[in-house]
Amino acid sequence: MAPAADPANPSAALGYATRFPVRVGIGYDVHPLVAGRPLVLGGVRIEHERGLDGYSDADVLTHAVIDAVLGAAGMGDIGTHFPSDDAGYKGASSLRLLERSVAMLADAGYRVVNVDCVVIAQEPRIHPYLAAMSANLARRLGIVEVNVKGKSPEGLGSLGRAEGIAAQAVATIEEA
Repeated sequence: MAPAADPANPSAALGYATRFPVRVGIGYDVHPLVAGRPLVLGGVRIEHERGLDGYSDADVLTHAVIDAVLGAAGMGDIGTHFPSDDAGYKGASSLRLLERSVAMLADAGYRVVNVDCVVIAQEPRIHPYLAAMSANLARRLGIVEVNVKGKSPEGLGSLGRAEGIAAQAVATIEEA
């Protein structure tokens, strides 16, 4: 049987008696592109004829960052804390969910040190928006900068056919 969850020691749920001073987590998200929705990445609204479909604002970049920081702390994932069957999260700003995640991290005695991300999209080209995405995420995470990169799937698979957009993030956290 797994030990009881202890917000002061998320490592206990993994069977460890002590906390790790530095931890790393990875996050991933993907959503389909659909007509009639705004496209939001890293809290930045991007002009495009289609947006991402999802229960909240479907911001795959911010969702990947949330999963990375929660995962680093051993605190589950975005669906655990912000379930899509909760009407309170319908259309929610993912940046606000990120702020709540950072508060949960702080309550557990951790702070974010570094986040590195990649957005995988055939279209639109996101290079002009990277600095704004980085600034939005860094401000919510309480760090100086977040490295955000854009990569093309080079026409391969569903992402290459511009059916959706995916994002990955890696977060490093440390004891506060």
